[in-house]
Parts: sequence; structure tokens; C-alpha cells
Amino acid sequence: MFQLDVESILKKKNKNKFWLFNQLNSIAPMSYTNFQNLVDNRTKSIRYENLYKLCKILECTPNDILINKKSSSRK
Repeated sequence: MFQLDVESILKKKNKNKFWLFNQLNSIAPMSYTNFQNLVDNRTKSIRYENLYKLCKILECTPNDILINKKSSSRK
């Protein structure tokens, strides 16, 4: 399972979630609740368009922002 690692990138750039929300909202309006769910990994999917916008704003690649979390095996 892949998860977004937005907070570590923000920390490296000395930015916060509010800054990212404002930047993202200027490009593509999104409710704060949806934004918070996205950043806190409370969604099951992300649109490529949103991933592209996040990467553009954070000046990173999808490889930088997506991390592979081992999912627990289901029995």
C-alpha cells in the first residue's frame, strides 16, 4: 500500500500544511476537510491530477512523495 509522505517534505522545506493548502487552493479549489484527509492518508486513492499538483507545488517527484507501506496480510 502506498501512502503520501507530505509532512516530511514540508518539514524539509520549512513549510506547513496551511501554506500547502493555500498553494493548492490557488490552483485547484478543494475543501480543507478533503485536503486534510489527503495529507493525513485517510483516503484510499488520489487522482493523478492532484498528485501532479502536489508534486509541482512541493517541487518533488511522485517517488519523493509516495512511500510504500507494507500492508498486513489478511487471513
